[in-house]
Amino acid sequence: MFCRSSHVFICQALVTGAIATLPLGSARAQERDRARIPEEHKWDLTAIYPSIGAWRTATDRLIADIPEVRSFRGTLHISAERLADALEMGSRLNKELARAYVYASMLSDEDTRISVHQGMQQEMAQVAARFGAEAAYIEPEILQMDRAVVDRFVAQEPRLSVYRLYLDDIQRRRPHTKSDAEEKLLASASVITSAPSTIFGVFSDADFPYPSVTLSDGNTVRLDSAGYSMYRALPKREDREKVMSSFLGALGTYRGTFGTTMNSQIQADIFVSRAREYGSSLEAALDGPNIPTSVYMRLVEGVNRHLPTFHRYLKLRQKMMGLSELHYYDLYAPLVASVDVTYTPEEAKRLILAGLAPLGPEYAAVITRAFNERWIDLLPSDGKRSGAYSNGGAYDVHPYILMNYNGKYTDVSTLAHELGHTMHSYYSNTTQPFATAGYPIFVAEVASTFNEALLIDHLLKTITDEATKLSLLGNYLEGIKSTVFRQTQFAEFELRTHEMAEKGRPITGEVLDTLYSEITRKYYGHDQGISVVDDYVAHEWAFIPHFYRAYYVFQYATSYTASAALSEKVLAGDASATKRYLAFLGAGGSKYPIELLKDAGVDMTTDEPLELTIQRMNRVMDEMDKLLAGRPSPDR
Repeated sequence: MFCRSSHVFICQALVTGAIATLPLGSARAQERDRARIPEEHKWDLTAIYPSIGAWRTATDRLIADIPEVRSFRGTLHISAERLADALEMGSRLNKELARAYVYASMLSDEDTRISVHQGMQQEMAQVAARFGAEAAYIEPEILQMDRAVVDRFVAQEPRLSVYRLYLDDIQRRRPHTKSDAEEKLLASASVITSAPSTIFGVFSDADFPYPSVTLSDGNTVRLDSAGYSMYRALPKREDREKVMSSFLGALGTYRGTFGTTMNSQIQADIFVSRAREYGSSLEAALDGPNIPTSVYMRLVEGVNRHLPTFHRYLKLRQKMMGLSELHYYDLYAPLVASVDVTYTPEEAKRLILAGLAPLGPEYAAVITRAFNERWIDLLPSDGKRSGAYSNGGAYDVHPYILMNYNGKYTDVSTLAHELGHTMHSYYSNTTQPFATAGYPIFVAEVASTFNEALLIDHLLKTITDEATKLSLLGNYLEGIKSTVFRQTQFAEFELRTHEMAEKGRPITGEVLDTLYSEITRKYYGHDQGISVVDDYVAHEWAFIPHFYRAYYVFQYATSYTASAALSEKVLAGDASATKRYLAFLGAGGSKYPIELLKDAGVDMTTDEPLELTIQRMNRVMDEMDKLLAGRPSPDR
């Protein structure tokens, strides 16, 4: 309870195929000065605090109140009322802390170059650590109570009912909970263990010397994170090869620095796992949400087993692009060169609302509010954090979305994806009390990829143009490639790096390059001649922020397979399936994630979700083969 997730989900280029190729002129003309971007395309943080001064007042009050937590120390066993009072105080302070933290972090993300805002975010990290240290006695003290006493207290005191799962979870994690003093030390250490992620973020978003390249049309473009994600999808092969080799090559120049920060993060993960006496960092990471390590290993083994299906997709891409040899830099280009579509923000809104209509008018009404009430920071600007995320941590307000919208179909799909997170947070926050509103990360990507599935289903039903339909089907395959295969590739890399470090082997930039290249070439069939993975791709790991969040990425893949199973039922018009899905969104963290998904209709401890996803992938490729029959081969 006292480490409640703030519902922050960073979704970096998860959906990469596109029917839209944004013209270079439009990209260059797009305003990058935040002061000149229309207000309707910027989020309104005044809903959290009307000003930085108001945030300062709230933060100072929070800091002054935190020491009150210790007043309950040594007394939790006295009565049910005393235990309830302590948990309610902790929950209240935690909610206020989350709100202040969200405001500071999002303000900093608007422009990572502003040191004052960075300082606010750093201060909140310190406050969070202080709160954690003050509350560190609570779980060890509850553990000293007999289970029967805790159960009796819950039966006697109605206020404890919302903490039932939390109290049960403490008992479950008894072997890994330390003494009062040790828990306080571990809580204080969180500032240090979070440092690698902070350093990576500042270096990659603000200080890294991103390269510029001159394209075939004579225009020079800067390859920051947003620019790289856009320009690597250019239709001209020579351009995208130059973009990818320049960007990844620049990362490679600093592989020593990136390797050091990565090693620091891995060592921090291992430190925490060993301090809590887990058998491995994987076991430690998955024990929090009570997920068996077999789920992680089953995913990696299953995806490796289905690499022939992935290789079928790569061969299909090569055929559609008319290439004699497919390279890694070809994987983000549009499949159908003749399709050149861009979407204004208003068009994106209409498409998304139409696609999500099967979830009902109430769902659509909240989506409309998100657009109209400035929950979304839409457009890229200088210094703005790259990628996209949804943040639902301000419990009493509403969720927020950060985007870097460039007008492609991938941007529309990513916006639908982030709105899925937002709706999950909205339903959880408005249905559950704060103590159970924070849903587990394991289920976090279900709602987002569910939205993507509904969006593309709508487009496939409404578009008759063959080239566009082919491209949409290709985009669907790209979603599976990027979310199931690519994220599992990342998960395998992350697993191997931690295993190496746990055995005492060095983790350097050069070691990470070698390992990343080995795994990537296996997935993309380099040695079988499926897709050439050029040497500079070895540096790509340095571009992935998710590696600074232990064992996070595998959940994109598991969530995708879960949402694939669930969305098919909703799209088939099963009213009960829709009702179960909306109930799942509102269930928050009231149960363990495996149980939440079982209630929704999918069992993640089996191979079925992945197998169904692979079956659907093969059906899509069968349909594309039919559409391609009789079409002239492209010449690129």
